[in-house]
Amino acid sequence: MKLIRRNVLAIVSAVCVAFLSPQLAAKTFKMALGDAAGGTQWELGETFAETLKEKTDGKVTVDLFPNGQLGTEQDTVNNAAIGLLDFSVLAINNVTPFSPTVGLLTMPYVIQSAAEAKLLTQGDIGKELVDNTLRDAGVRIVGWAYSGFRVLTNSKRPVRTPEDLKGMVIRVPRNEIMIASYQALGVNPTPMAWSETFTGLQQGVVDGQDNPYITIAAMKFNEVQKYVTNIRYIFSLEPLIVSEAVFQEQSPEIQKAILEAGQAATEHSYEFLLATEDRIKKDLAAKGMEITEPANNEKEWIDSITTVVWPKFYESIGGKEKLDNALNLLGR
Repeated sequence: MKLIRRNVLAIVSAVCVAFLSPQLAAKTFKMALGDAAGGTQWELGETFAETLKEKTDGKVTVDLFPNGQLGTEQDTVNNAAIGLLDFSVLAINNVTPFSPTVGLLTMPYVIQSAAEAKLLTQGDIGKELVDNTLRDAGVRIVGWAYSGFRVLTNSKRPVRTPEDLKGMVIRVPRNEIMIASYQALGVNPTPMAWSETFTGLQQGVVDGQDNPYITIAAMKFNEVQKYVTNIRYIFSLEPLIVSEAVFQEQSPEIQKAILEAGQAATEHSYEFLLATEDRIKKDLAAKGMEITEPANNEKEWIDSITTVVWPKFYESIGGKEKLDNALNLLGR
């Protein structure tokens, strides 16, 4: 009887600890990734998970689910907003439908280098956009993946000028700014879900798409695309979001660890891009992809897009002054 009593008391004690001190109980979070393992999203998520585990002495772990296993990237924003999902790493263009002012970071030809991307996301402008996303979407941005410029790929021919795109069907995300950018070039783009893109390219439903070199390699687009054009119209940023409902459920110690792990993963992502992009570009060329530079330093692309697209989206990003502030900060 004494043994049974001791066992019952031990069980009751354990249950009480779990309820009264949730910060002491082991916790495993789920993190959704739109891309395959090996890409920028995976690198950011894995670094975040390792750092969070270390900072919590192993009490908090994160399981990563790549390749859209937990839904489309926009689905993950919805699910995080209502507390059904803990974390997600996704392309920033899939956040803008929920928090339009974040579209500032996808305005074409605003960001012209990795250093400029870091400056905008880590400074006052980035902090304001994080606050806006929390207010508008119910999710908190705790980290950033830096993936590089979205270069254009296609299966038809080398492309140096917008004129070379005539007759091609280009896949784009369901993002108004990106759709408008291709329309300004005289192209009628085809919005297509990310999960359908490889198959669409493989079957010839679409001829081309744009994504960073790291994503092209991770998704093996070189198997279905031959030609690359080094356009620089959008620098790909991929925020790491956490459900605000989930975040607020955590103890102050866990919240602090999440924020610190997010910052550490952000710094790692930036260094990872600088260390690997050129090698990945060379690997893709060695696998048969032909890389072309746009004609005349891309001037025709820049003029065609910025004169049409920038004014069209001033209101959605919070006013022309928001864009002017960003350009001033970047010295332009």
